[in-house]
Amino acid sequence: MQRLSTRDPGFEEAFARVVDDRRESATDVAADVAAILKDVRTRGDAALAELTAKFDGHDLDATGWQVSAQDCKAAFDALDPDLRTALELAAERIRAYHEAQLPENRDYTDAAGVRLGAVWRGVDAAGLYVPGGRAAYPSSMLMNAIPAKVAGVERLVVVTPTPKGEANALVLAAAHLAGVDEVWRVGGAHAVGALAYGTARIAPVDVITGPGNAWVAEAKRQLYGVVGIDMVAGPSEILVIADGKNDPVHTAADLLSQAEHDPTSQSILITDDAAFAEAVAEAVESELSKLSTEGTARTSWNDNGVIVVVENFDEAPALANRLAAEHVEIATDDPEAIFARIRHAGSVFLGRMTPEAVGDYVAGPNHVLPTGRRARFSSGLSVLDFMKRTSFIQLNEAALGAVGPAAVALAEAEGLPAHARSVSVRLEK
Repeated sequence: MQRLSTRDPGFEEAFARVVDDRRESATDVAADVAAILKDVRTRGDAALAELTAKFDGHDLDATGWQVSAQDCKAAFDALDPDLRTALELAAERIRAYHEAQLPENRDYTDAAGVRLGAVWRGVDAAGLYVPGGRAAYPSSMLMNAIPAKVAGVERLVVVTPTPKGEANALVLAAAHLAGVDEVWRVGGAHAVGALAYGTARIAPVDVITGPGNAWVAEAKRQLYGVVGIDMVAGPSEILVIADGKNDPVHTAADLLSQAEHDPTSQSILITDDAAFAEAVAEAVESELSKLSTEGTARTSWNDNGVIVVVENFDEAPALANRLAAEHVEIATDDPEAIFARIRHAGSVFLGRMTPEAVGDYVAGPNHVLPTGRRARFSSGLSVLDFMKRTSFIQLNEAALGAVGPAAVALAEAEGLPAHARSVSVRLEK
């Protein structure tokens, strides 16, 4: 874990290394993924069966290619009542938040008499990738499926790896609750290829969303254009901006909430109190020993953790904007003052009683967020990722007379006489 101070002469160079650090897998997976996608496109289900046997250790023909709707409902019905209530609360809050995101259609006539507008419609089919390897997350099922349903997607298809043929019951229960139409027992880059290209069993989709490992992320990147994607996500990250009035244990727990995801995850603390920084570092060591995920979290913290001590919090927003972190907690007396200056962040959590983990499950906003400084130019998953906008135009004779001559002039200037004539012939008396 690095300790930095803005007072140190070498701070700028050290902080720049933190900002520029690429924590994605060092393995060059691009060529492997390209070969897998070509295989799936060429051989379809046969390739899926072979790759599933290789990576997940089961025979799809024996275990079943698809999980039935009845099995998903049975998993939901079998949940512990308290867990079912928690899942239902999460679904309700996620649905309410995303319903408020639905865009409005436009339809108006301007001063020239031209009717203009746009309509929003959901895509026909969306594919959701839900991890089932290192960890299986029902929350990710809800966060991907519910916005798609709210957007009006007609067919919602889930692919999820089932190691040794065993499906995660919580994931299946969440699929039932979210109204998923199809659940397939395939994962990895080959599953993403199946969603994009289609096979004899799995019909293609229009958009693919959801988190995954480096191979899944690379498959989505290579297939962008064949289908739409939400984003190319990397390791999780959290930035906590906290003053010395916080409980060090609370701050340590928040930092570890992302460190436990993966050894390449990153947790960063910015504080104006050196004594508090030391107390948090000690609390992290204490908290680590209490975690069943200690091995992963400790590697993440030791390799990628950073504590930055600033002279005052006026310095914090500029540092945060350079990091453009996935999650940003602001635990200070006046979090709004700092938040007003945060331009780049996936999601921001305001106040001492707003741990990031609440946002992962039940707050309502989506937890699928840009990582690796991509918050500089992209946003978290929303209903808009499952929708497209179609503009429309309508002119009458008077309106064409008002704006048409300018179109003719521009078409002729561009050397496109057919464009010009398609307008001018209508202007001739």
